[in-house]
Amino acid sequence: MRRILIFIWIYLFSMSINAQPPQGENLYVGTFTSEGAEGVYWLRFNPETGDLRPFQVMKGIDNPNFMKKSPDGQRMYIVGRSPGAVDATGGFVSSYQIGARGELKFLGKQTSHGGDPCYIDVSPDGKWAALANYGGGSIAIYPVGENGALLPATSVIRHQGSGPNQSRQKEPHAHSIRFSGDGSLLYAADLGTDQILIYRLDKSNGTLSAGIQPFVAMPPGSGPRHFEFTRDEKYAYVANELTSTVTVIEATGNQLQVVQTLTALPEEYSGRSYCADIHLSPDEKYVYVSNRGHQSIAVFERTADGRLRLMKHVDVEGDWPRNFTIHSSGKYMLVANQRSHNITVFELKDGIPSFTGKQLTVPAAVCLQF
Repeated sequence: MRRILIFIWIYLFSMSINAQPPQGENLYVGTFTSEGAEGVYWLRFNPETGDLRPFQVMKGIDNPNFMKKSPDGQRMYIVGRSPGAVDATGGFVSSYQIGARGELKFLGKQTSHGGDPCYIDVSPDGKWAALANYGGGSIAIYPVGENGALLPATSVIRHQGSGPNQSRQKEPHAHSIRFSGDGSLLYAADLGTDQILIYRLDKSNGTLSAGIQPFVAMPPGSGPRHFEFTRDEKYAYVANELTSTVTVIEATGNQLQVVQTLTALPEEYSGRSYCADIHLSPDEKYVYVSNRGHQSIAVFERTADGRLRLMKHVDVEGDWPRNFTIHSSGKYMLVANQRSHNITVFELKDGIPSFTGKQLTVPAAVCLQF
């Protein structure tokens, strides 16, 4: 199967390598090269028609499983997991300049300071980057140099603790990290310790200290993975991997507290499933969560008090939806299905994803970034 997928991509890109990109916007796909992919896949998405077309593969990056564009759209930061024989540190983060057409020009590389790096975020002013390491249970802060490349880390913190799920929570597992709207705070979800940790960033030297509230305690055994804040930072929505639930966090003054946790699965479903990604719709009326195992997107409606109401489950038309993204227009949702090696395109109608019938084969797709 992998050989067939690679052959298809070689054929398609042999026709396009010297051609102009197809009409539309650039879409970059992170993959697992350990599962048959070849690097970062550069696609084009037409927001008028919903068409998704291949263009080129940017090779030479081991397991580029997560990426983040800078706020000004000029740089891309990609985290990767190298085999131990290649990189004994377990991971790295690379910096790229985004060219006029969308090509990525390598700027530099830094160690991740932990195994299995899985998430990166860039501060709103573009001057700092924050990285989460799943395997090492650590986070790292990097200043951004004048040319956009990341400089050596100024702060590395390894989380401490464990959780009740002994098969998955014997030690910390930092799974995502996000800057606050003004860039002064960092929030890190740790799957292993059932916490959303809060740090204050000293922008003068790049060091971290505990915030006024050191952490938010999540439901025991939940395994917080990804999360998103509303634009006013009044509410945060957390996808819990281990219990397939979504937790709502509300900000009251300087404190954050859990106010609701509800399942992301149908009541009648009894199989194994794990939440992966979570996003708000651009108008913030809906929250979407991907379910790996149930193979669905759970659609929640936000109520006036910030709580959630489960509306529907939509089949992702694939296997193992690890990551998904919503186009800035709010019209389309694209889902990366890792095990079925495809990206599926949905049109959003009154908040509900509807499969357009359009999809594209991409080996081991795990991250999407416009």
